[in-house]
Amino acid sequence: MDVLSDAIAVMRTGEPSSNRLRVGGDWCYRFAPYAGAGFHVVLRGTGWLRGGGEPVQLSPGDAVLLPHGATHVLSATPDDRRAVPFETAVDDPSGPTDLLCGKYRFDRSRAHFLVEGLPDLVHLPARVGAHRELGAAITLLGGEVNGAHPGRDAAVAGLLDLLLVYLLRAWFAENPGAGWPKALADPEIAAALDLLHTNPARAWRLEDLADEVGLSRATLARRFTTLTGRAPMAYLAWWRMATAARLLRDGDRPLPAIAHQVGYGSPYAFSHAFKRHFGVAPGQYRLSPAA
Repeated sequence: MDVLSDAIAVMRTGEPSSNRLRVGGDWCYRFAPYAGAGFHVVLRGTGWLRGGGEPVQLSPGDAVLLPHGATHVLSATPDDRRAVPFETAVDDPSGPTDLLCGKYRFDRSRAHFLVEGLPDLVHLPARVGAHRELGAAITLLGGEVNGAHPGRDAAVAGLLDLLLVYLLRAWFAENPGAGWPKALADPEIAAALDLLHTNPARAWRLEDLADEVGLSRATLARRFTTLTGRAPMAYLAWWRMATAARLLRDGDRPLPAIAHQVGYGSPYAFSHAFKRHFGVAPGQYRLSPAA
């Protein structure tokens, strides 16, 4: 199993969206907060982004990810006092700045720690030879958005998924000493995560997991907790609940089948654990709107 892919899949809800906008003059747009992650790519021209801290200057090819959907301003200058809602933006075909803007919709009730641990603003400047996959995805996406090519919708949807993966990969590559990037690069901890993700239904004990990855219980517990922010069995309990929540929302499998898939011997035990975690019973969660 791929932990990064699982982390994205368990949070995702609905389809990502994007649009390409050409702007000129003293443009300044405010983006309201939303339940998801936003991104911006400067295809041509320059701009500034303010997301609560000091303004960040953007150059051609730069990409920005806002993992927590925080409010922010994208503008021609560092001054954001004249910001108007992005929804009022009008495309200017002759504008010197070409932007690609979009968002991914996440269910925050099952947000993975890998994404929750990211900073509010991830800026990935364009550099020659760096993050080639990300650059290729940006180029392809820029050519498809607002185009009229056959299969455009399918291409854009696939490229948006690729863009998110490449944005996260690029941040991991530039922050190898951070918790989750370091965890995924640690052979034993990555193997432990892989085992928990692959088979959450197994009646795992700490000693079983330690034996599988070739570490002592104490060493595994210490390194796993330090790098991921959760003890191994606490992470497993969370992963079971997050997986169950996704299965409830994204399909119509019966409750006993879901309980069995995530490691509970009875629907009653599963329902009790689920309600303790989410505050509502599984059936109610399935019928409620996405958080």
